[in-house]
Amino acid sequence: MKVVAKTDKGLVRENNQDAYSVGELPGEVAWAVVCDGMGGAAGGNIASTLAVKVISEKITSCYNEKMRDASIKNLLDSAITAANIEVFDMAYAHPELSGMGTTVVCAIVRGSDAFIAHAGDSRAYLVSKNNISQITTDHSMVQDMVNKGEITVLQAENHPNKNIITRAIGVEKQIDIEHDQVELNKDETLILCTDGLTNFVSAEDMKNDISDGQYYAFADRLVKRANKNGGGDNITVVAIAN
Repeated sequence: MKVVAKTDKGLVRENNQDAYSVGELPGEVAWAVVCDGMGGAAGGNIASTLAVKVISEKITSCYNEKMRDASIKNLLDSAITAANIEVFDMAYAHPELSGMGTTVVCAIVRGSDAFIAHAGDSRAYLVSKNNISQITTDHSMVQDMVNKGEITVLQAENHPNKNIITRAIGVEKQIDIEHDQVELNKDETLILCTDGLTNFVSAEDMKNDISDGQYYAFADRLVKRANKNGGGDNITVVAIAN
């Protein structure tokens, strides 16, 4: 299992409110978590950093090689739920952090199976030489409008409310987590990223930038592409190849 990652504050923001962590588990299993904080400079950074810490610790301490698929899903669910409680409680205890939260997308990859959980608009993609498919569906106001047929996907790309999300860690006592399970073949790469990438790099350009199979360069290339296209937000990319 091959994992590369990179985060960058971009060309406009003064600080980086994204956070991520990656690692390996027994049995050639890879895991990763990516968060994009919100709620002001201090709050956003605290929320994303805390969430990544809690989720990472939960995954590394509770995973075992004999887990069934359903148990891995439950592990991701409990990890994100634990992070939600920690961030929510911290914001409640410190009024100056009120309203802070963070998106999350995380994955455990075992063999050819990729288990993904997310809340918010940080995304997961499955990329091969000739194809790219978005695995996750944004939890956002604009995506809800698309789902209802009120606007088209093309209109959604430049909608003024594009960044208003409907789910996030730490905003409410409970969090609704969405799960996906996909097959990750030898010639495919799983990409986890924040909207600092997807708002500035098209899916087609993402595919083209990593079509040569040189996985070790994928995260760096995509971050550079986002900055070349304006770098208007923090950018985080994790690439996992089988």
